[in-house]
Amino acid sequence: MFKSLAIQTIIFICIFQFTSFIRETSMLSTDSPVNTNHTLPTLHGEEITLSSDNKPLVVYFFAPWCQVCHASIGNLQSIYEKNDAIDVIAVAMDFTSQAEVEKFTRQHKLTFPIALGDHRTKSNFKVQGYPSYYVINEQNLIASKSMGYSTELGIYLRSL
Repeated sequence: MFKSLAIQTIIFICIFQFTSFIRETSMLSTDSPVNTNHTLPTLHGEEITLSSDNKPLVVYFFAPWCQVCHASIGNLQSIYEKNDAIDVIAVAMDFTSQAEVEKFTRQHKLTFPIALGDHRTKSNFKVQGYPSYYVINEQNLIASKSMGYSTELGIYLRSL
């Protein structure tokens, strides 16, 4: 019985990893340079660039209507609060109004910058689903990437 359960667990993990690998092949490849000239407006009316400021940057692409985004954004907030060595910028995508993004931000008590993405951003970063994460290193190269739910530990380990 235990042997059968162990085999089924291993098969499930292999299928999950393979599926994740296939989904992520459509994203930017690691070691790709980031366009440091692309600026976006923030919820506070400022302009922000999706580039590293001498420490790893987690760029989190989300949609306010995405239930997986609602489930995982707290993990990102925890990382931001606990680790000064990592920057975080969340980019709202596919939203109907700025008020919708503001409601999402208030609901989750987010304290990191929230940028308002557009079709150009979606295309430049090859965002195919939500949430999508990129970790950008100090040289403004993609160091890591992921699509879908990620735990706090998973996000942290990708940012090392």
